[in-house]
Amino acid sequence: MRLILVGFGNLGRGLGITLAEKQEFLKKRQGLVPKVVAIVDETGALVNDDGIPSAKFVAMARSGKKVEKLAGAKKGEIVHDTIEKVAADVVLELTPTNIKTGEPGLGHIKTAMKSNKHVITSNKGPLVVAFKELDALAKSQGVEFRYSASVGGAIPVIELARKLLAGNEVQEIKGVLNGTTNYILTRMGEEGAPFDMVLKEAQELGMAEKDPSLDIDGFDTAAKLVILTNSLLAINAKLKDVKIAGIRKITPEAIKLARDAGQAIKLVGAAKKGMLEVSPKMVPLGQPLAVSGSLNAVTLKLDLAREISITGFGAGPKETSSSLLGDLIDLHRTLGC
Repeated sequence: MRLILVGFGNLGRGLGITLAEKQEFLKKRQGLVPKVVAIVDETGALVNDDGIPSAKFVAMARSGKKVEKLAGAKKGEIVHDTIEKVAADVVLELTPTNIKTGEPGLGHIKTAMKSNKHVITSNKGPLVVAFKELDALAKSQGVEFRYSASVGGAIPVIELARKLLAGNEVQEIKGVLNGTTNYILTRMGEEGAPFDMVLKEAQELGMAEKDPSLDIDGFDTAAKLVILTNSLLAINAKLKDVKIAGIRKITPEAIKLARDAGQAIKLVGAAKKGMLEVSPKMVPLGQPLAVSGSLNAVTLKLDLAREISITGFGAGPKETSSSLLGDLIDLHRTLGC
């Protein structure tokens, strides 16, 4: 299977290292022999029609260099040309998320599909902005479109619902979908420390961005909720359809009162027909959504199976690589490439 990696940040490098480390495992267990034939970012492209050797890829990934600085790379903004012209089966779109316009990932995905290449992405932006458009384009072009890694990191919630629970109708979705906010709320409960102090700690640990507003104001959770809603509830939802409240106003005192009552305060995304909402909620201790630290959790309400919950790590290159690799293996099984 011939792959093009679009994006060579932490996730692109992490996935490349994972593919190298699991080379024998994938061949023996899955019959899958992935070859990275191109790496491209906004600075340039490195192409090898025979596949970039694993050892060389690992060395490049660990160097932390932009693509233009890699030996043998062509410099310049040639992402779309690379996607169009390099012979490949799958494009992995791994650029940073932009939930306002979906770009540049949205354009990359469209170019790949129009070039008759299958697409796997971790990028929430294009899915939030143009889910139905991309789904329709993939079908019209006869290509596969996978995006398990866009929600929940290592948690395979989309594939769980679509495949293992395929006989069920998903009626409602509830989830703790943002590890940063869950870490902050957990630490506030453990230490009794104020929000601003714990947020600063999270930033120093690299768990929160310098501008943490997407996380703490609920927009990241809302974006993931939109993707789950469109994918599992068959609703054409947009970010503007979600009623959003973040965690800035949560105090240690409120968390203590909740705990004394056998409850935890969590930022919960909830969706069903006629309702999409992200807000702090009281969750009974011991229930699936009462996860601590940076864990994520999703509960699906179903017509036959009643309720299914899944918990796991929702962020990080290695964790997200788990979902990307799962999608890659699924494509291999589906298409035989």
